[in-house]
Amino acid sequence: METSDVYIVGLDIGTTKIAALVGKRNEHGKLEIHGYGKTESLGVKRGVVANIENTVQSIKIAVEEAKNRSGVEIRYVNVGIAGQHIKSLQHRGTHIRKNGDEEINQADIETLINNMFNLNMNPGEEVIEVIPQEYTVDGEEGIKKPVGMLGNSLEANFHIIVGQTTAAKNIYKCVRKAGLEVVDLILEPLASSEAVLSDEEKEAGVVLVDIGGGTTDIAIFQDSIIRHTAVIPFGGDIVTEDVKEGCSIIKKHAEELKVKFGSALASENRDEDVVVIPGLRGRPPKEITLKNLAHIIQARMEEIIEQIYFEIRNSGYEKKLIAGIVLTGGGAQLKHIKQLTEFMTGMDTRIGYPNEHLAPGGTEEMASPMYATGIGLVLLGIQRFEKEEKKRKLLSGDTTLPEAATEKTKPKQEEKASRRDGFLKNIQRWFEEGNE
Repeated sequence: METSDVYIVGLDIGTTKIAALVGKRNEHGKLEIHGYGKTESLGVKRGVVANIENTVQSIKIAVEEAKNRSGVEIRYVNVGIAGQHIKSLQHRGTHIRKNGDEEINQADIETLINNMFNLNMNPGEEVIEVIPQEYTVDGEEGIKKPVGMLGNSLEANFHIIVGQTTAAKNIYKCVRKAGLEVVDLILEPLASSEAVLSDEEKEAGVVLVDIGGGTTDIAIFQDSIIRHTAVIPFGGDIVTEDVKEGCSIIKKHAEELKVKFGSALASENRDEDVVVIPGLRGRPPKEITLKNLAHIIQARMEEIIEQIYFEIRNSGYEKKLIAGIVLTGGGAQLKHIKQLTEFMTGMDTRIGYPNEHLAPGGTEEMASPMYATGIGLVLLGIQRFEKEEKKRKLLSGDTTLPEAATEKTKPKQEEKASRRDGFLKNIQRWFEEGNE
C-alpha cells in the first residue's frame, strides 16, 4: 500500500484545546490536511488528564468534526503525550558483540536500544522514548551511522525520556473510551519540532519552545541530534488567570483581552489606549488600559522565559545554538513575544509556523503555530507507517533481498517489534487484562 493512499490521524490532547487532524502525504512529499476538528479541552490540566469523562467527550467532538470534514472513517490515531511529569536524562549503553569480524547490523543497534528500555526507574515511572545520539565503535567516537562497520564493542549515548505510567494510561483510556485505537504515543515537543524546524536549524543548534495552554515544552537540537527536553508547568492559561485576577474580570473576558489586545511588552503600548469590558448583570462597564494589561502579561511571560533560559543553560549547549530559539504553540501568537524573548536571552528568535511541510492550497488556519503539534503528530505517524511497511515487505519476502537474507533478518525484526514498542504494549496489555 502506498503512503499516498493512507490517511494518518494526529490527536493533540492539550490543556486548552483538543485537535484531531486527518492528513496524507501527496506525490510531492508534502502533507495534505483533509480534515480537522477542534474543541475546547475540558478535562485536561497542565497536559495531564484530570477528568476522564470530560476528556472523552471533547475527543469525540473533535474526531467527529474531523471525520465530517474529511469524509474519512477515523479509528486509529497517533496521540501526543506531554505534561509536567515528563523528564529526560542522558545514559550510555554498551553492547559487546560475539564476532567483531562481522559487520555491525541493525539488529545490534536494536539490542543496544532495547537495553535502554530495561533501565531501572523510580516506582510509577517508565521509559517512553529512547533516542540514540552518537555511537562509539571500539573506542572510535562520534559515529552517527555504525551499520556496516566492523568492531567488537558498540557503545552509544542515549537521550532517554521518562514519564509517569498512570498519566499515559489515563490518556490511553480516554482514547479507547472514545472508540479509537492508539497507534503510537508520541512526545509532543518531538512532534512540534518535526512540524516547524528545518534540518539546517537542527544541525546548527536550535531551541524549540512550544508554549501551550498548560505547559511550555522545550526541545534542544544540535548537530541534528536531540540533546535536551524539558517541560515547564506554565503556559498561556496562567497568563489568562493573571489577567483575570489583575483586572478583576471573568475568565472568558480575560482570555479575549489577552488574545485581541495582549502584548508581552508594556513599553509598546500607549497610556491613553483603553479597552472597555461589559459589566456583569447591571453593573457599569469596566475600563482597562492596554499598558496595564501588557504589564500583567509581561510579568508572567518574563517568568516563563527565565525558566526557558534556565533549561537552555542547564543543557550545556547555550553557546552552540547558532539558530537561536523557535517559538511555536498557541502562546507564540502573543504580540511582541519574539522581542521579549530576544531581549531576555540575547538569542535570535523566530515564530515557528508549520507551513513548510504543508501542501499549498490547504486551509490557512492550519498554518497557525497552534496546530504545530497536531501536524507534527501526523508527520511522525506517516514516517512510522512507512517504516512499518518497509519492515512488513522485508518480513514477507516482498523485496529484492535474497531469500536467505530475508530469513536471517526475520527473527531479529520480530524481536525488535516486540521490544521497541514496550511502553505502549505494556499499557495495552494492562487494559486487555481487564483493568479498565
